[in-house]
Amino acid sequence: MNYGKMVVAALLVATFSTGAMAAKEISREEAKKMNYHSLGTVSISNKQTAPMDAKKAISKLADEKGGKYYVVIEARNDNKISATAEVFK
Repeated sequence: MNYGKMVVAALLVATFSTGAMAAKEISREEAKKMNYHSLGTVSISNKQTAPMDAKKAISKLADEKGGKYYVVIEARNDNKISATAEVFK
């Protein structure tokens, strides 16, 4: 994983406040430990240029899918940020 991808992943993993009703980012370990039910994945692709915007977009898509939590499973930075997350309930 190159430095740019590591930075994007780290920024997406960092906890930021996105609102009281927003889906919350959790770790893969927490999802497994708590036995959360997977609702599938959501993705953003080359729409956001800032990590905070990407995190908000993923959280919004998770909310729309009926999820309370999500785990970022992939993040890329090719001049714009793309990411995929698994959504849990």
